[in-house]
Amino acid sequence: MKFWEKITGSDMSREFKAFEVRAGRLPADYQAKWNEINGHLWSYSDFSGRNLMPILDGVLGLLEEAAADGQSVQEVLGDDVEGFCSALAGEEGAKSTRDKWREQLNRSIARKLGK
Repeated sequence: MKFWEKITGSDMSREFKAFEVRAGRLPADYQAKWNEINGHLWSYSDFSGRNLMPILDGVLGLLEEAAADGQSVQEVLGDDVEGFCSALAGEEGAKSTRDKWREQLNRSIARKLGK
């Protein structure tokens, strides 16, 4: 990745456009769930959101395969989309802002206590 692309985020813009094109080919119920997943996962992003790109790509791949196999979106994701996103982000090591603040606070307290 070039420095300028990293600073401006143009590489991510291209990836998002590609994601949206891929998602546009999905059935309507899959597109609705994709939008819901996309919204929930952003709470686990780092400052730039680059840590979510592989996760979003994987989720979109899963939805594409399931749609091609003729499965319903309910069979693939279940009822709890927020829980699915939380488990997925946790498994990939993505941390929410709350997790980052908690770690920062714990380090600060440990430093003050001399540990």
